[in-house]
Amino acid sequence: MNDRSTLLRPPPEDPKKAQIENALEVTELAVLGPNIFTNTRQPWHPPGARGIYGGAVIAMCLAAAQRTLAPDFLVHSCHCYFLLAGASELPILFHVEQVRDGRSFATRTVQARQRGRCIFTTTISFVRDTSGGGGSTNSEEEGGEGGKATPKRKQIAEVSHASAIPRGADGLPLQPPPDDYAGEPELISQGPFQGARIEVVDVGGGDDKPGEKVTRQWVRARGKIAGGQAAQLEALAYVSDSYFIGTITRIHKLWRFPFKAEDYDQLPEDLRLKVKTLHQWEGMGEDPREMVGRPTIGMMVSLDHTIYFHEPTKVRADDWMLTEMQSPWAGDGRGVVMQKIFSKDGTLLATCVQEGLVRLQQPAPEGKESKL
Repeated sequence: MNDRSTLLRPPPEDPKKAQIENALEVTELAVLGPNIFTNTRQPWHPPGARGIYGGAVIAMCLAAAQRTLAPDFLVHSCHCYFLLAGASELPILFHVEQVRDGRSFATRTVQARQRGRCIFTTTISFVRDTSGGGGSTNSEEEGGEGGKATPKRKQIAEVSHASAIPRGADGLPLQPPPDDYAGEPELISQGPFQGARIEVVDVGGGDDKPGEKVTRQWVRARGKIAGGQAAQLEALAYVSDSYFIGTITRIHKLWRFPFKAEDYDQLPEDLRLKVKTLHQWEGMGEDPREMVGRPTIGMMVSLDHTIYFHEPTKVRADDWMLTEMQSPWAGDGRGVVMQKIFSKDGTLLATCVQEGLVRLQQPAPEGKESKL
């Protein structure tokens, strides 16, 4: 199977489903044992990355776990660790363990494996949707064996608050692009998600401190998701890893291309245009030549990833969502980024946290050329 990216021959894509649904489809392999799944189609390997896109693995693990639960259980948290770089040319096996099935909560762990080695692991917690919103329940409803009827939820007092969607310079809540938006450059318009240009905003009063900057971007899945709420949640999990740890490069203004900024003018014209387009799209500025003298990223790898789904029944990943990211800390070769995801009506859908390895390219010793 070394020449196959999937264990089974991929079926034709379903035209009734959104592009993201086809990309994240998993197939059960009951012949190998209970609760074992595999990727139906080859996952995306971003250009220049060490392995496949992490959001795809997160989302396919969630898809596999959701296949082992009744549809009235909704994910409310997902804690993940990236262990090894995944290879796009090899099949992935998803092993789901049914850790616990209670009346109100259920827990699953999923290991993604290639060549017998675990490349990714996640623990996912689900809550039964008893109120139309997947909210918490009191302790009297918890416990017991799976499959028993859930008692009627008691009306109890609850604490409730949520962060508000950011406001623009006019003081009004930020507004999404129009439904017929077509402003993406052709260079980055092929993926299952559509996005607007990333904006870097200094919310600290103009002091230019990295910890007081945020990045904002409107995103949505292409087409309409047909697979119900489970598919909407998988799509949100997928996009939650997009541009995440890379927030560190934007707030610190770090050069990330595999050549020196000083060499930009020597590039062929078509390559200069591509670099400039990406540079502007990611909120790094208008002219790549402004990065001359800035530090260069040597290695950047995600280590872990957590998603808290606050309003799982309200997630509509095929409608505009606003992502806002900021970093409270970076040091010792690592960085932490926090992300809020809002629906276009201002509902806080999810909060995500990621830690990653962030190493700068070190200057070559005097008298020696760099091997890079």
